[in-house]
Amino acid sequence: PRLVVTGKFGELPQPKRLTKEAMRNYLKERGDQTVLILHAKVAQKSYGNEKRFFCPPPCVYLMGCGWKKKKEQMEREGCSEQESQPCAFIGIGNSEQEMQQLNLEGKNFCTAKTLYISDSDKRKHFMLTVKMFYGNSADIGVFLSKRIKVISKPSKKKQSLKNADLCIASGTKVALFNRLRSQTVSTRYLHVEGGNFHASSQQWGAFYIHLLDDDESEGEEFTVRDGYIHYGQTVKLVCSVTGMALPRLIIRKVDKQTALMDADDPVSQLHKCSFYLKDTERMYLCLSQERIIQFQATSCPKETNKEMINDGASWTIITQIGSEISTYAYDRISTQLPHYSSLEMNDFQFMACQLSEIQFMLSHSFSCRCGESVLCVVPDISAFREGWRWVRQPVQVPVTLVRNDGIIYSTALTFTYTPEPGPRPHCGAAGAILRANSNSSTSPSSSSSLLASWKLL
Repeated sequence: PRLVVTGKFGELPQPKRLTKEAMRNYLKERGDQTVLILHAKVAQKSYGNEKRFFCPPPCVYLMGCGWKKKKEQMEREGCSEQESQPCAFIGIGNSEQEMQQLNLEGKNFCTAKTLYISDSDKRKHFMLTVKMFYGNSADIGVFLSKRIKVISKPSKKKQSLKNADLCIASGTKVALFNRLRSQTVSTRYLHVEGGNFHASSQQWGAFYIHLLDDDESEGEEFTVRDGYIHYGQTVKLVCSVTGMALPRLIIRKVDKQTALMDADDPVSQLHKCSFYLKDTERMYLCLSQERIIQFQATSCPKETNKEMINDGASWTIITQIGSEISTYAYDRISTQLPHYSSLEMNDFQFMACQLSEIQFMLSHSFSCRCGESVLCVVPDISAFREGWRWVRQPVQVPVTLVRNDGIIYSTALTFTYTPEPGPRPHCGAAGAILRANSNSSTSPSSSSSLLASWKLL
């Protein structure tokens, strides 16, 4: 069973509504086509003629079995292999800089290694734009990343929590990379592949960084703390894909080729840091070519608060964020993408789905973003449990957003029916809203109008 919210986006010519049969097929086969855009939270600005490419480079992943099914469908309809191949271009949303083509042939991911933002671009934030279509020119859509903050350069001053936007919180995802002698071609990223940690020159991994108590013992299970990561604290790095974790580490600030033992300020974006393996004899997380090894530091003869490390043990840390869009259409893919953030319940049996960033790509050159809540009435439990007049035991159902012309957006949201003492009284306010919605329609009068009205079918 699914809790389905349907939506109407502006005026579409002769919309093909979702049928019950099509929805049943979707729930059975789940042929989602998912676009995942991974990127860093901040980007360093380039000055003059330099091109400071984003590091780690933004990655675009195509996930879900829907891509393969769509390719097979197109080839059955007479398209060649090249015509059924997805094509993608990526840019920073600036007309002065051309979009760059991504090579997706034979792969489900690609990195954009030559993106940068110049000092002539005065934006403080921007979003990556990914435009996709098939080899036969059939449009797939235009997809936006989350907002990226532009910084001039990493702060060398002692960081303060007043700049929380640049600090790194426990439980967030980070990427770690090492660049020998500041050479771009020597950049390697901490990554997990084949059950092993390694230093990849092609792919970068996203790792949860968890703050631990100093007396936390080593083990597969551990208790995490909230708060911002400070130097000198004990942390755990866990691969967000495989769940593989490194041993307990103490994160230390790096100054040139030394690890500072007494630094205690907050860890900031693009800071260079080192990871001491706790309870070892000065062993640090280090790379050697593609291998991840342990490097034994030596004490500084003149400064007891420092330990000497090599270049391979110095890592640059940056918060990683991503934008994931999953769509399914039994006749096409849509370019109109709602982004949801939360689900709330009020006292009148209404459910509000907060759409944090509704993106309406009406054409290649126009988009409208607005923040709104989807309000719907929670269906009676009998819709999911035949014969029930009230909730006898907890029942959890997923939430799906469905547009009036048949486009399905899967979400990670769920709604749980909690047990009740008896039959629920009829809610007159809910009925009034449903009747009002069924008798009204939205006609946008300008590009700045609210382009989406939602109702429960």
